[in-house]
Amino acid sequence: MRGLSRLLLLLGAAILVAPLSSQLLGQSGGNAAQERLLGTWRLDLAKSKYSPGPPLRSETRVYTRDGKGVKGVIDRVYGDGRREVIEYRAEVDIDVPVSGSKAYDAIRFKVVDELTTEGVLSHAGRVFGSSRRVIAQDGETMTITFRREEPGDMVNNFAIYRKAR
Repeated sequence: MRGLSRLLLLLGAAILVAPLSSQLLGQSGGNAAQERLLGTWRLDLAKSKYSPGPPLRSETRVYTRDGKGVKGVIDRVYGDGRREVIEYRAEVDIDVPVSGSKAYDAIRFKVVDELTTEGVLSHAGRVFGSSRRVIAQDGETMTITFRREEPGDMVNNFAIYRKAR
């Protein structure tokens, strides 16, 4: 159970990273701060912390805009070599379906400001964990924190991502 909980927590942190919707970005574009999310982000393992662990082997997040808003695709490789590809369409203030994860099946995003988004991950209507994504002012670094507080299963992950060129 503990290994599954760790896996679920890592997944939750990954999903939070993408939450900007057409409502935030607009169909024809958004301001410079909002545009910072779009593109490819790679996990910086050396600067990330996973408690209780273990860390991922790698993770790449790609955020693209299409006619319906912003789509997030997270390609994750675990320490044991398992690979997971998670996809969702970012919307604000509604539960959004998530595919590719057994740990959670929905996420609800809330915009805090133009660089910060919070998310609540759930499975079958039950809260799984919460996350917070912050993009640095320079648009080169993204930080995602993920928390889960279940009796006997506490998770507090801090992941740093670098924008790929």
